[in-house]
Amino acid sequence: MTISMTGADWLSLFVHYLSLSLLSVGGAITTAPDMHRYLVDRQGWLTDAQFSASITIAQAAPGPNVLFIALLGWNVGLNAGGFTTALLGMAVTMVGIMIPSTTLTYLAARWGHENRELRAVRAFKQGMAPIVIALLVATGWILATGANYALRDWPTWLIAIGTAIVVWRTKVHLLWLLAAGAALGAMGWV
Repeated sequence: MTISMTGADWLSLFVHYLSLSLLSVGGAITTAPDMHRYLVDRQGWLTDAQFSASITIAQAAPGPNVLFIALLGWNVGLNAGGFTTALLGMAVTMVGIMIPSTTLTYLAARWGHENRELRAVRAFKQGMAPIVIALLVATGWILATGANYALRDWPTWLIAIGTAIVVWRTKVHLLWLLAAGAALGAMGWV
């Protein structure tokens, strides 16, 4: 895929990531649905496969979860011209996503620690949990449907729902669930 990007396009990408940074409560991965909308659906700078692969590779790699932002920027840059523009894309997206959220997090954590006994601070912390969970569910939905999973693939969905319930309600280690999923896949059940 080859695209043409102007200085205004790079600035638009940077500003979009600046704004997403302030919405990334719960981590940058929670803004993946809007990144998909912007990069794939609206601008056409990435394909569905490139978007999903960027997130998958970054999540499988050791290191911070925010690595997928660098890969998204890298792929936009590669599509726009090559190695140099890939570095530019990576820098634009990473600086855009990191600066506002890092600054806000530092200032808010400092203020919250100083005022931790206030009722409003405690209520805010408790109220953020459902928002983060909803954003993570939306990210999972985008990743699942972008990989051409359909509702007719009911065994896969049933296993995903069952796994979520087991994680939520028990203390079974995640490695056992991964092993069970690998065994079901090896047997050809999913």
